[in-house]
Amino acid sequence: MQEIYILRLGHRPERDKRITTHVALTARAFGAKGIFVSTKDEVLENSIRSVVDRFGGDFTIETGTKWRDFMRKFDGIKVHLTMYGTHIDDGIPKVKADVRNKMLIVVGAEKVPPEVYQWADYNIGVGNQPHSEVAALAVFLDRYQDRQALQKDFEGNTTVIPCERGKNVVIKDSE
Repeated sequence: MQEIYILRLGHRPERDKRITTHVALTARAFGAKGIFVSTKDEVLENSIRSVVDRFGGDFTIETGTKWRDFMRKFDGIKVHLTMYGTHIDDGIPKVKADVRNKMLIVVGAEKVPPEVYQWADYNIGVGNQPHSEVAALAVFLDRYQDRQALQKDFEGNTTVIPCERGKNVVIKDSE
């Protein structure tokens, strides 16, 4: 199975804390192995690690990543999600045909520098209208994994049991 990582560019802690948190949570829920964030933010790191500790999974977070060096040196497929790229329906088959064992998905916060478009192997347009990077990431990961990403069992201490009404949460004893 291909390892999927996310690179979040332009995180502004005071303005983007909820959106970047949601990008990380979406990445984890849809099967990514980790997220790298261009701005150092220990509060974000602690928040995501707390979710992983409680709900399980093999997901890492690193903030303060020097994204230019990281992106240039990444040894796998580089996919940039944008509203300007190849339409997702046309782009996903091309990405799936690329057999490298790791993928880096780049999502921006503010205006993305031109080199991201140049260094990406694929610039994938998830619609051609302004939209949320959280939505773009979820749609891409769901379609890329043939709508199977949400079937994963994380085996954490906290488990949500699906039910039609109410909340059914099971918390395992820590003993």
